Amino acid sequence: MPTNTQDYVKWFRHSTPYINRHSDKTFVVMLPGEAITHANFHNIVHDIALLCSLDVRLVLVHGARPQIDERLQVADTFSHFHKNLRITDSESLRLVIQAIGEARTTVEAALSTSLPNSPMHDADMQVVSGNFVVAMPYGVIDGVDLQHTGKVRKINIKSLQTVLDSGAVALLSPLGYSPTGEIFNVSFSDVATHVASALKADKLLAYIDGDGVTDADGNLIRQLSLQECKEYLNSNGEQMNLDLQQALSACYLSCLQGVQRAQLVNYSTDGALLTELFTRDGLGTMIYSGQYEHLRAATIDDVAGILDLIKPLEEEGILVRRSRDILETEITKFHVMEKDGTIVACAALYPYGEMAELSCVATHPDYRNGGRAAALLQQMEIQARKKNITQLFLLTTQTAHWFIEQGFVQGKLEDLPIAKQELYNYQRNSKIFVKVL
Repeated sequence: MPTNTQDYVKWFRHSTPYINRHSDKTFVVMLPGEAITHANFHNIVHDIALLCSLDVRLVLVHGARPQIDERLQVADTFSHFHKNLRITDSESLRLVIQAIGEARTTVEAALSTSLPNSPMHDADMQVVSGNFVVAMPYGVIDGVDLQHTGKVRKINIKSLQTVLDSGAVALLSPLGYSPTGEIFNVSFSDVATHVASALKADKLLAYIDGDGVTDADGNLIRQLSLQECKEYLNSNGEQMNLDLQQALSACYLSCLQGVQRAQLVNYSTDGALLTELFTRDGLGTMIYSGQYEHLRAATIDDVAGILDLIKPLEEEGILVRRSRDILETEITKFHVMEKDGTIVACAALYPYGEMAELSCVATHPDYRNGGRAAALLQQMEIQARKKNITQLFLLTTQTAHWFIEQGFVQGKLEDLPIAKQELYNYQRNSKIFVKVL
């Protein structure tokens, strides 16, 4: 986050594209009960208020596990669990409802604050709760009756949309109701996943105790594709703490059901939500789906499709000509976007130490103006970061404006690696662009 005036100005300017991108988008936020009791809770509320002021449509789904545990302890009782599910009998259901009501009231009160000289001044946020969740009993699992513990059957989506259309924040608790009037204790992650899917939300943001998931060396993993997330859960699920596993599973299921992005956010770090949403690198782990699902590393079998794709651009002088032999030799440098067996876009990455050349960015004419080239560029940037590359550069004769829109700035010949400077074609007179990752 900014530490002085100039840093603040620079950060604010760089956040502008993200502000524009997030405006009028729908975000579902998972707020565990532990976050509500944490010292950073009011900073989280301030960040949520800021999102509302930027016209983000927000659904806030809160948990209440520590509040329930405390209420049960005061009543000198406790819960039994089966497969990590709380068994809610009739007596404990009364206490569960009280604890959830207390947690919801705490969140509502915090969101209603409007003190002068505070980030909430003039926020005037409207918070709406309701019977948006239709639930059903879990029933009997392995011979164990979970009684009033339930699972989400459906979301009353029209009512929820009406709330969001009014500009209010929708606040959902981990309770569901049946058509027969029964009340069920449900998982807040189950609620968030179903809401995100039903709303076709643009993001699911899951607060956790930590920055995200890590690799075998303990390094933070910043991005996981849907397939990578599934593999991570399969190989690390048993070693992960239950809260992180629950949050990551919710991210995976949401993306599997159509949400484009899901992000893990640290509830103990001041400003983690804003950093994750309004900076390039963020602080947490992002799980992505959508068009990324069509992107993959190229193989030798893709050579013919890539040649067909780039040939018209070579003839127009937009791309440098590549023979089949050269392409076969360099195929490991390429990524492609495939649709119905057809290569519709491609790009290549040629490393030069801490820099890399982005080359041969091409999209099929029938699939242009659909955001595919930008999605492909994002994937190449992800691949570059994995290789510890800090800058991308490219040479172009006719597509300068598009690359400027993607964050590249014009450079000079001396900005290129020495090896690339020596190969520069003065007759072609390509313009040089650089982007810091």
